Amino acid sequence: MRTTDTSDLWWKNAVIYCLDIETFCDSNGDGVGDFAGAAQRVDYLAELGITCVWLMPFYPSPNRDDGYDVMDLYGVDERLGTLGDFVEFVRTAKDRGLRVIADLVVNHTSDQHPWFKQAQSSKDNPYRDFYVWRSEEPPDTSKEVVFPDKENSIWTKDKTTGEWYLHRFYSHQPDLNVSNPLVRDEIAKAIGFWMELGLDGFRVDAVPFFLETMGVEEGVVGDPHDYLQALRRFLGRRLGNSVLLGEVNLPYKEQLKFFGPEADELTMQFDFIAMQQMYLSLARGDARPLAKTLSSRPAMDPDSQWATFVRNHDELTLDKLSKAERQEVFDAFGPEERMQVFGRGLKRRLPPMLDGDPQRIRMVYSLLFSLPGTPVLFYGEEIGMGENLDIDGRMAVRTPMQWTDGESAGFSSAKPRKLIAPLVSGEFGPDNVNVTSARRDPDSLLSFMGTLIRRYRECPELGWGEFSLIKQPNNAVLAHRCVWEGNSIFLAHNFGSEPATVKVETNDDDVPESGGLVTDLLRDKRSSIARGEPLDIELEPYGYRWIRVQEPGTGRLW
Repeated sequence: MRTTDTSDLWWKNAVIYCLDIETFCDSNGDGVGDFAGAAQRVDYLAELGITCVWLMPFYPSPNRDDGYDVMDLYGVDERLGTLGDFVEFVRTAKDRGLRVIADLVVNHTSDQHPWFKQAQSSKDNPYRDFYVWRSEEPPDTSKEVVFPDKENSIWTKDKTTGEWYLHRFYSHQPDLNVSNPLVRDEIAKAIGFWMELGLDGFRVDAVPFFLETMGVEEGVVGDPHDYLQALRRFLGRRLGNSVLLGEVNLPYKEQLKFFGPEADELTMQFDFIAMQQMYLSLARGDARPLAKTLSSRPAMDPDSQWATFVRNHDELTLDKLSKAERQEVFDAFGPEERMQVFGRGLKRRLPPMLDGDPQRIRMVYSLLFSLPGTPVLFYGEEIGMGENLDIDGRMAVRTPMQWTDGESAGFSSAKPRKLIAPLVSGEFGPDNVNVTSARRDPDSLLSFMGTLIRRYRECPELGWGEFSLIKQPNNAVLAHRCVWEGNSIFLAHNFGSEPATVKVETNDDDVPESGGLVTDLLRDKRSSIARGEPLDIELEPYGYRWIRVQEPGTGRLW
């Protein structure tokens, strides 16, 4: 197990912000966002309190899968700028104290990648084994496809050689053969290249598929997890405090194969399980599904961390819920068929799902920042952007960032018809939701999110502390405690539409013998508490409270 100086574990209490360069800010008026435009908005991110930017794919691509179909692991899509523009963006971010990570898409390539073009040319081409092939006609694999609306098999016949190649995603994205040492070397070289240009790590796309060895001859492959460990060690040698943030949508027990007390592979993993149970709790007005899930989270290596999120750049997947539970969430937040995708998720953002209810929206984001783990925001969440349901599939939530109420939302000087993607319209469009207006309004969601980020950063208990649920009789309330270095924070969130009171029995570890200082962190109110005295936390409908108990005079501002 590693022994790392805790001062290097910056990801334990980071605030990560995911953005897509092509939809964030356009500097030259061609309707496509670019690195030069994003660099102009770094000060906005720093002011908000973001500490790490996660870049969605920016590599050269035919763009049939929004950049996840990569043609060149060493370049920048010419629409988005140059390598020089990339370096300037990273330099600007680091000058403002932000770290930068990027998507590592190495499960597959585009079918336009030079490797695959070579592999198609003949069965004895040196690049043939960069991909996975079979000569016999495959069985029916329609139940294994990831995108059932687009594909009916995970194998496609190549006309040139008459063999079938493996693709766990789209047929234009052939899977790489990670058992091939030459492929592993190329992946390592690409990682090293971008780290030399300033990246602090990577978000690893589709990790279970990345390690898949389907179609590879038995005996040729060792344990794929050894390879992920090797990548982690490689990153550590290049940059000691770099991170691998993994997309692993599996049950908790299976996630332990990728990180935990014994697995030295990923630094962080997205908590898809808690996210899905949170939406079930929201649909029911009952905190118990989420509480049960949080209590079942397995122990992990202290150098690792969960990444918590309300939604990400993909569909809001609900695949780990039962069919009946998923239908409950559909009925509550996506009753129309056009709001649903792949039969397992929603192509919606949070504010429209909650009918724009500001109290309920704030409760959810308060919950996000109070849960044990590192919060991850998707661009536009901080201002309450909506989705465009007229756009197909997951692209519905990848609309241009809304900076102003101008005709192209301040994203570009180009006319709306020339933008890379259509804007959101209506209640959650730029006329009503934009950064410029929100910055002028002290009661805006943006202002509230800034407060949450500051309090989260000022509360090491949340990123570092020991988490425990607080038993109390109200099923609508989630109450938990985080303890670190003698300080305790009590957090309560009301999923219900009725007011509630939580009575917390404090213990000697919570309150000093001489009494404690009680600070309401989101209301800036202070009081005192004696040892043994219970703490009463009153919650309005969809209310939320962060209460710290500490020894007076410890020097903490909050």
